[in-house]
Amino acid sequence: MATPTRARKAATGRRAGKATKAPARPRKAKAASARTRPAVKTAAAKPSAPSPEVDARIHGPGDWRGDALARLRALIRDADPAIAEDIKWRKPSNPAGVVAWSHGGLVCTGETYKDKVKLTFAHGAALPDPARVFNASLDAGTRRAIDVHEGGRVDEAAFKELVRAAVALNTAQA
Repeated sequence: MATPTRARKAATGRRAGKATKAPARPRKAKAASARTRPAVKTAAAKPSAPSPEVDARIHGPGDWRGDALARLRALIRDADPAIAEDIKWRKPSNPAGVVAWSHGGLVCTGETYKDKVKLTFAHGAALPDPARVFNASLDAGTRRAIDVHEGGRVDEAAFKELVRAAVALNTAQA
């Protein structure tokens, strides 16, 4: 025999004592957000001027690391003359900050360490690398890096292709 509670539940299709939800209201269309990116023009962009602040950061070490980073910077600017360069992420533990190159988004960063110069590509995992220029952070989910040790060389043509591919990826996502 059914109890009164079970009979009510069976008749209404819901539990006794539970309130029902109000029907969902239709959602309003969202207004354009202030955070949306402006359209990126892909026409021939003007070459950007080298940053004196980046010059100082690159030549700061005054040894092979500064020379290596200057060579890589020249290759980056040669691959994309419109690339912007800046110093980012200044903090007490690294007051000089990190050199960053961007075009339609972050392309790569350049850092000097005691034994190497590291170029980290923000979306390196999404870039084709048939020449296997990336040699660090190969297990990372998004980024990839190139470590250049003293006396080390980078395949210049393949490196320029990586820079161009990173810029193309950024401008396609914008």
